[in-house]
Amino acid sequence: MTLLADPTTQSPAPVTPATPETLRETFSHFPQGVAFIGAEVDAAPLGLVASTLTVGVSLDPPLVSVAVQNSSTTWPTLRRAPELGISLLGSDQEHLARQLASKDRSRRFTGVSSEVTAGGGLTIPGSSAFLWTRLYEEVAAGDHTVALLEILGTRNDDGPEALVFHRSEFKGLRVS
Repeated sequence: MTLLADPTTQSPAPVTPATPETLRETFSHFPQGVAFIGAEVDAAPLGLVASTLTVGVSLDPPLVSVAVQNSSTTWPTLRRAPELGISLLGSDQEHLARQLASKDRSRRFTGVSSEVTAGGGLTIPGSSAFLWTRLYEEVAAGDHTVALLEILGTRNDDGPEALVFHRSEFKGLRVS
């Protein structure tokens, strides 16, 4: 069945070409949770902050995914860890998220409490929830690598509401 357009209706607004700048602006309209992915590697804490964590990728096997910029200098080392901890950061951890995402790697963990499993998965106490994972597979995706992480275990504390990144700002998630 073919539907004919009604010539009396108004045309849609013009479409902006997809450039890195227009895509960042468009994507900023979609709130995303903020996660810290970490491990202890060579007896030192290492991690990255991501707003690209996707949960519920698969339940069997249990998988989440994260898109990591190919320019990341942290991921090549972090990906080798036998276990990765994921802290779903809470609304009261905005300052911590900024510190852990800092370009100054020497000060990322200054004054930061962490918990490390026997497998080296590093998590940040006081977060909304926790996952312990290991690298399952990586997929090249343009200027990013999508890492599929197999979930080994979880913990859901009665912690703060989620920290989200929306319109290029950190915000607390409020349920009404």
